[in-house]
Amino acid sequence: MKINKEGYKIILVSGLICAAIWGLFYWLLMNQSSCVLIVAASIFLLCFWMFIIAFFREPRRVRIHDEDLVFSPCDGRVVVTEVVVEEEYLKKEMLQISIFMSVTNVHMNWVPVAGKVDYFKYHPGRFLVAWHPKSSTENERTTTVIEMKDGRKVLFRQIAGLVARRIISYMKVGSQVEQNSVAGFIKFGSRVDVLVPKDSQVLVNIGDKVTGSQTPIARLKKHGE
Repeated sequence: MKINKEGYKIILVSGLICAAIWGLFYWLLMNQSSCVLIVAASIFLLCFWMFIIAFFREPRRVRIHDEDLVFSPCDGRVVVTEVVVEEEYLKKEMLQISIFMSVTNVHMNWVPVAGKVDYFKYHPGRFLVAWHPKSSTENERTTTVIEMKDGRKVLFRQIAGLVARRIISYMKVGSQVEQNSVAGFIKFGSRVDVLVPKDSQVLVNIGDKVTGSQTPIARLKKHGE
């Protein structure tokens, strides 16, 4: 299993903490013939550390290219499909598709469409639960807008949740990005919003499970249709 580079430090620190806690338990209990408690503590700490390692797993996935499709930028479950007014940058009605990531999901993020990074901004903020409607505008988040070669623009937001406290984005204004290339990482529970042109066709329903970089979530309307 490949581990994402964003997890190296956390895995090391959490491993050292688990080892220190185990050493303390062993020192306190070794003279009390409490083998069962020592074994139980060992199993619990090992499972916890393995969970941390698994959280930062980096799956191998086929990179798909289709300029008419918008792909899911993350693993998770669809929680919103609605038309909203995007007020930060595009200043118009857009179709929003939101995906919630639980702590058990892969937390890598991928670029939903190919093009040039037209806009990027990091917003500090609150840490409401990620499925809360106000999390899109009040939580810690990043906003990225990709301009496709035909001029259409797609916006996506990485949103921190109740547990998440760190958003990593690799997006830089002016850079060219490939569809389904790695966009960043959100540490622990979180959400990603994707805003596409209002006339796009939604390909998912609320409650659907999606796979980042593999599941198409919308089809863009071709010019002239």
